[in-house]
Amino acid sequence: MLRRVKQGCRVSISNYHQKRTLVNVKLKWVKDSVLDSVVAGGRQLKAGTALVSIIASQSTSGLPIYHLQSKHGQLGLPHDLKVSTFLRRYPNIFQEFFCLDSAGTPVPWFKLTPEALEFHHEQVNVLRQCSTDIVNRLRKLLMMTNERMLPLQTIDQLKWDLGLPHDFASSLIIKYPNLFNLVDLTDGRLGLKLLAWDRKLAVSHLEANSTKENGALMFPIGFTRGFGLKRKCMKWLEEWQKMPYTSPYVDASNLDPRTDVSEKRIVGVFHELLHLTLQKKTERSNVSNLRKPLELPQKFTKVFERHPGIFYISMKGDTQTIVLREAYDRNQLIEKHPLVHIREKFANMMKQGFLDRSRGLYRDTNQGPEEGSLTSSFLDETCGTRFLSDIGSESDMRLEAK
Repeated sequence: MLRRVKQGCRVSISNYHQKRTLVNVKLKWVKDSVLDSVVAGGRQLKAGTALVSIIASQSTSGLPIYHLQSKHGQLGLPHDLKVSTFLRRYPNIFQEFFCLDSAGTPVPWFKLTPEALEFHHEQVNVLRQCSTDIVNRLRKLLMMTNERMLPLQTIDQLKWDLGLPHDFASSLIIKYPNLFNLVDLTDGRLGLKLLAWDRKLAVSHLEANSTKENGALMFPIGFTRGFGLKRKCMKWLEEWQKMPYTSPYVDASNLDPRTDVSEKRIVGVFHELLHLTLQKKTERSNVSNLRKPLELPQKFTKVFERHPGIFYISMKGDTQTIVLREAYDRNQLIEKHPLVHIREKFANMMKQGFLDRSRGLYRDTNQGPEEGSLTSSFLDETCGTRFLSDIGSESDMRLEAK
């Protein structure tokens, strides 16, 4: 059972009966086209929104391409895609013009169209209205860590998923000096530390929204059509669901990482993390730096393959994206955050601008030379059908008997 300690500290866990894994199971990855469609186009949407924020933050009427190109690494675009090529795909959002440099050479500049400026102001208003909710998501993330602290670099990887503004370090956390503090880390990086523990926030989504069955909290389970779960796996899953649930907001340092109880705690951590995201998904690479702060064992991401009824791994966009199954009714989010509505509106703007330009409607505008052919990556971003062969031995998803 759980025992609470003084306010401001994480909760300790008394000695659970930690049942070791008794059954070997092997679960396969099955493609889910419906959930793949949830991921398609996400990288373009993220990059487009970030570029709007970057350009809008300047007091000048625009920015030169060399300044925007320097942001390439922050945008998540493919390495072989120039920022200028990306910007020219959406002339209804980014308007190109030319200014002479000191040598008299015309240099491409980009500014926002009136339609894009209107979107930006609408997004800022929604962010302002939802600031408390967004800040609480960040607080809960920090409360899940063992020291209530994360490097800014790690948070930066998750800022899009959490709904944080592009410049959150300078525009948001500075407004809450009673909650956050910037600290120098031993490795020379800057970190964000949470100053106040809130016991009301230290309740996971599963605890708040699920009912116990025979005294155990169970995760909602669903599989891709045609998955075909074997009887042996069904029995293991039923027994695993009955294991004690460990809240991601408690100190789990005394759990044996080789047990089902520990694995259920790891699943609970990522179940909660995905619920903190606006669209209940994140790229697998975004959680690679969370192992130590979240007190996770080596190869902790194996739980994504071992529990395909909870998590779906999409291979869209030449990356792996983890999607929380229960959050979607086919390809529609069951609960949409106001920022998700804004993003959907902007996605439609990008799609319309891409189509109009492909039809030649912007052929006569003042644009620079084309840098590479246009592709349909925003309309249907694919990387082919493949299995998780690049995961290596982890794809076997075996639970070894102890």
